[in-house]
Amino acid sequence: MLALVALVQADRAFPPPLDEPPISAEVVGRNGELLRAYAAPDGRWRMAVELRDIDPHFLDMLIAYEDKRFRDHRGIDVFAMARAVGQLATNGRIVSGGSTISMQLARLVEPRERRSVPAKLRQMFRAWQIEQRLSKDEILRRYLTLAPYGGNIEGLRAASLAWFGKEPRRLTVGEAALLVALPQSPEARRPDRHPENAQLARDRVLARMSNAGLMDSAEAARAAAANIVPTGRYELPALAAHAADAARLADPAAQRIELTVDGKVQRRLEAVAAEAATRIGDKVSVAMVMADARTGAIIAEVGAADYFDAGRNGWVDLTRAVRSPGSTLKPFIYGLAFEEGLVAQQTLIEDRPADFAGYRPRNFDMAYMGDVSVRDALQLSLNVPAIRLLDALGPTRLAGRFRDAGVTPELPRGEKPGLAMGLGGVGVTLRDLVQLYTALPNSGFATPLHIKPAQPQPVRLLDPAANWQVADILSGVVPPRGAPEIGIAYKTGTSYGYRDAWSIGFDGRHVLGVWIGRPDGGPVPGISGFETAAPVLFNAFSRSGVAFAEHASPPPGAVRLPRGDLPVTLRRFRAIDDDAVTPGIVEASPRIVFPPDGARVELAAQGAAPLILKLQGGRAPFRWLANGRPLKDTVRRRTASWHPDGAGASTLTVIDAVGRAATVNVFIE
Repeated sequence: MLALVALVQADRAFPPPLDEPPISAEVVGRNGELLRAYAAPDGRWRMAVELRDIDPHFLDMLIAYEDKRFRDHRGIDVFAMARAVGQLATNGRIVSGGSTISMQLARLVEPRERRSVPAKLRQMFRAWQIEQRLSKDEILRRYLTLAPYGGNIEGLRAASLAWFGKEPRRLTVGEAALLVALPQSPEARRPDRHPENAQLARDRVLARMSNAGLMDSAEAARAAAANIVPTGRYELPALAAHAADAARLADPAAQRIELTVDGKVQRRLEAVAAEAATRIGDKVSVAMVMADARTGAIIAEVGAADYFDAGRNGWVDLTRAVRSPGSTLKPFIYGLAFEEGLVAQQTLIEDRPADFAGYRPRNFDMAYMGDVSVRDALQLSLNVPAIRLLDALGPTRLAGRFRDAGVTPELPRGEKPGLAMGLGGVGVTLRDLVQLYTALPNSGFATPLHIKPAQPQPVRLLDPAANWQVADILSGVVPPRGAPEIGIAYKTGTSYGYRDAWSIGFDGRHVLGVWIGRPDGGPVPGISGFETAAPVLFNAFSRSGVAFAEHASPPPGAVRLPRGDLPVTLRRFRAIDDDAVTPGIVEASPRIVFPPDGARVELAAQGAAPLILKLQGGRAPFRWLANGRPLKDTVRRRTASWHPDGAGASTLTVIDAVGRAATVNVFIE
């Protein structure tokens, strides 16, 4: 009794050091897969592990080999200790140890300076203390977190990743046997330095498992015959390295950080980026962002072709670098023009040299095509037609739409948005572009991108009908030569001086953006969006493993009419200040005064009578469009009548004789 009281008092006076050890911080993907790990503060790879994530056969093998009565004793296996003492007396040397897993954990949490009888007794006392405080599963978990596996590797999970490149739930029998054997003599049995010792130790474990009846002799022989002893360490995962670094910097105390990244997609896109950079040339890098257009979740983000390549400044996250977007903003110019009723897909527009108050845009190939359709102008990425439309719309309006969608293009200090922004005269990031392009497969709603779990609110960038017109045009752009036929819509861009090559593509759900250039902003002669970036886009999209989503069907009011069926005012685009058409104009631009923009109109209140439309200003005759469809006739009066097809949102547009337009959105109840 006195001995028991003394033991309890000693337990209270000298509790065991059971603080959780510092472990490696982890960044994981959307499915819980490890993207990147960071060494623990003491420089060791020591990763958190849970028993449910370990192959049960490994646990059975460990207990059978190390401590077969683990579930029954209270820290000290009396029978094992007696056997060990007897063998020592008989052989004059240690033949087998009597340490339990609890005693080994005691040694790990409180390392001894040398082997001695007092040290062993202290270890036994600590094992008893540990058993009073922790469950058997918790003892196992802590042991498998701290057990040494050679070098700076501690714990089963770090060992499984370092020696076999896999999580411990996927170990084979032979691999599990080696990891059972390593902690007993981690340096003498290190597979990369002493493969023969490692193999012998593994085979002893297999033999004991066979003798204990945990596996048949044939299975043990097959596992022993397999050449699974690794000759070197695997690098621990470093997927989405830039995103992982940024997330950890934002929350340095977190042990586990979750990202929206899909590890499989990330690995594939990183491979595509590395291959492309090697093929294109030295000092060139490749960045990519793939996102879910509906949720804004980033599925994969490649900040550089190779994070560890100093020659390519791999540590620079080029998805966040501000660069000239080239022609990649043009689709949104056309989208606003469709929304305003200025043009239709088959409207003719001039591609000829033009002077816009001193700004003289030229096409990429320095050639001009004369009259072209709006559809062809966008698909061919002609510069002059895009600037004609931007001049009519106003660059400030385009920049305002971008800001509403959460993207603010960077301008030189003190500058206001100008026509040059249509050809890349602003600064944006790859993330910015992908965020804007989420509107195209998402009915005109741009969704803020996020790489940590969130639920952002989409923002309307374009009217659904106008948005569909743009997406429909881009879906008809010819793929680059030799590219896989995967049905994506896309746009390319090349910045001035061949510094940036862009390609942004989308299906009905996903957007993928590709940037190619030098991290230092230097020119790369010969690169272009179509010749350089577009093939990488198609290759990445096809190899991503993401299931293709069909493009959206046209919404109500979205039609693609042949030129002959267009109203006269939509057959050719002419700017308001076109001298050939507008001399002597003194009227104000047309403005719809009823129904006002945003009005809710009750059909019941109207009865069988049509809805009366009223406008002010403009030059007669006028052409009205309801949801993109022209009403029957042009009218000279500033009133018209319309019979709505039914309840819901509608868009009304009026176009005057010189092509000026006004639009309102109403809701019919």
